[in-house]
Amino acid sequence: MNMNEYPDREMLAINLANVLAGQLTSALMHEDRATLVVPGGTTPSPVFDALCDADLEWPRVDVMLSDERWVDEDDPRSNARLVRKHLLTGRAAAARFLPFYVAGADPEDVLSDVENRIMPLLPASVALLGMGTDMHIASLFPRGDNLRLALDAQAPALVTMRAQDLDCTRVSLSARVLRDALNLHLVMTGEDKRDALERAMSLPPEEAPVAAILNEVDVHWAA
Repeated sequence: MNMNEYPDREMLAINLANVLAGQLTSALMHEDRATLVVPGGTTPSPVFDALCDADLEWPRVDVMLSDERWVDEDDPRSNARLVRKHLLTGRAAAARFLPFYVAGADPEDVLSDVENRIMPLLPASVALLGMGTDMHIASLFPRGDNLRLALDAQAPALVTMRAQDLDCTRVSLSARVLRDALNLHLVMTGEDKRDALERAMSLPPEEAPVAAILNEVDVHWAA
């Protein structure tokens, strides 16, 4: 784990956006296309606002989520809605977006089809994740019903996740796919997140899912 601390959240957003843009540009120098994995939530939104106008070849970039709530895209809880609003605008509107949600279908019925669409785009060139104070990443929750599967070294690319304190079914990239990203970043703000990350260092992934990626990740934090 590599820890990057910033004097404030604005500097974090600007610097991290520059890092992501640079890594995508580097990937496009060697490959026809680059894949960018992004989270939902409020913490990364300022990063997206800075990244969306980066001067890179967005038509050659494929964007997918790290996880999604199984709700319509017009639902305020939709991660796809947030990404379209904050990232897929400006120059980044030219990127290709691959949503996970399929309207009118149960996730188990279509998960293999969604997985078949994203597998050719993996491993991700760049992946950005967030973390909750419960130490979850993507939708890998400590009390999730499919957490054991999601953490398995032979896990599928996508898993469904349900938990008692979740308001809807989630679909998430597995820990294996997240770890395989060529450039992996974790963005977080606040002392509570910093404290949670420090606790995770001494816990197994079953209790602190973020522990599954700590060996591979660059952390970006501001108070």
